[in-house]
Formats: sequence, structure tokens, C-alpha cells
Amino acid sequence: MPSPEETPRAVRWLLWLAGTVSLGLGILGVVLPGLPTTPFVLLAAACYAKASPRLHGWLRGHRFFGPMVRDWEEHRSLRKRTKRFAQVTMLVMVSLSAWGLRDRPVLLGVVLVAAVIGVWVVARIPTRPDPQA
Repeated sequence: MPSPEETPRAVRWLLWLAGTVSLGLGILGVVLPGLPTTPFVLLAAACYAKASPRLHGWLRGHRFFGPMVRDWEEHRSLRKRTKRFAQVTMLVMVSLSAWGLRDRPVLLGVVLVAAVIGVWVVARIPTRPDPQA
């Protein structure tokens, strides 16, 4: 894999753009039901690693996202507790949204389908046991 300096400028720019869009989706996933945060943040980290060492370092050092990025880069898996937290948070937000959208069946269906996809995506990430288990 070429270093960021060896990667053509146009490719680095596209990777930066993809990383920024992914990070934006990950941030939206914190508040939007059914939209997973973890996969988008990990994708952003991968894009930034190839496009910008400075942005990759910033993301690795971020107070909220940094631990998940470092954990993934070191182990290529997530702790069971992290996955459970992500899925429970999504389900809580989806439940609140579903209650609020109970009179709008089309929107309710969209939210429920997005939730199923989000939980499925997080479930497919490799799991490792928590250290205290």
C-alpha cells in the first residue's frame, strides 16, 4: 500500500472527501436512529490514513472517536460491550422515532428498515471478548 506521499494528489483528494463524508455520516449516526456510527468512523479513519496523516492522527486522538479507531486498528475487531452499546443505542433511538412516527406509516417503515440495516452492519463487525470477562 503506497504512503500518502506516494498516492496521486487526485486520489488523496477523493479519499479525503470520502473520509469527510463518512465521518459526517458517523456523526449523524450518533443522533439519527438506525444509522450506525462505528462503521462510518472506521471508514473515515481508513480513508484519512491513506489521504492525510494529520487528519488520521486527529481522528485517532479524538476524545469520542479515537478509542474505537485505535481499537479497530490494533485488533481489527470491536469489544462485545462496544457493539452491544451501539446496537442498544440504535434500538432506543429507533423506538423513540417509531413512537413519534406511528401515524406516518411510510416514514415509520423507512426508519425500521434503516434500523435493521444498522443493527445488521454492527453485528457483522468481528467481536472479541471484553478484557474483564
